[in-house]
Amino acid sequence: MTYDLYIGDRLFSSWSMRGWLMLEKFDLPYRSHMIGLYSGTMAEDMKPLAPARLVPALRLPDGTVVGESLAMAETLAERHPDAGLWPADPAARATARWLCAEMVAGFTALRGQCAMQLQHCWEGFEPSPETLTDLERIETLWAHARSVSGASTGPLFGTYSLADVFYTPVAARIIGYGLPVSDANRAYCLSLLSDPSARQWRAMGLTISYDPFPYAQTLPSRPWPVGGTSQAKPTPQGPSVNTACPYSGDPVRDFLELDGQVWGFCNPFCRDKTVADPGAWPKFTAMVNGVNVS
Repeated sequence: MTYDLYIGDRLFSSWSMRGWLMLEKFDLPYRSHMIGLYSGTMAEDMKPLAPARLVPALRLPDGTVVGESLAMAETLAERHPDAGLWPADPAARATARWLCAEMVAGFTALRGQCAMQLQHCWEGFEPSPETLTDLERIETLWAHARSVSGASTGPLFGTYSLADVFYTPVAARIIGYGLPVSDANRAYCLSLLSDPSARQWRAMGLTISYDPFPYAQTLPSRPWPVGGTSQAKPTPQGPSVNTACPYSGDPVRDFLELDGQVWGFCNPFCRDKTVADPGAWPKFTAMVNGVNVS
């Protein structure tokens, strides 16, 4: 039983990120399919999913298509009751649903002024009064969630849930635009973005270059705070330390250099996502550490 998930460009599609995290974070089997948001092919790419017209969209194993993130979330929670997508406690579960529903329906100023982008952080950005009002509301909701769950740090309801999924792109906006929130909530945002799955999503997004860069600002920028600046770089040839790709197990054809060693991968995408953030990939770091300690 495998789901088909249709997503847009990872660096910018906040809703696609939510759809992907629903499956990735709760170990549900899926295949990803890219929809061309910036290539001009979106309408054609979406035709087989009609009447769905936006990403993400989900095709169930029986062929049923589900559009809209909240409908996807409820469908997956219903089909996988033991996966823990919603909090187990009834009060926490009801509150988490509330937070997700308000995320879908609200925060239009924040979403309109601060389009999600995961490449870097803008410096000197000035949020509008309406965006500041949205931020105050978000902090109020997060405080209410913690009063219900009793969790003072980490996931809003103690264990990772769909509420954290839905607010991860909000965290990316807060960090990416340097928006004013409390120290505790900034730490929560950074914890969401430091999750290996969130890091992997960003690393895969960085395999694509954009010219012009969508949603550009006439502001200086600084590096993304999670993962640091990668020291890896592509290299045209081996030989590599390894003969099999750490992800697929297939023979290596593409290479990167890191700390004076060359590592091989089965295709350019596997190499480039690792170049973007080597520490995001446990299979790669395990391979590197295994060789270095042997």
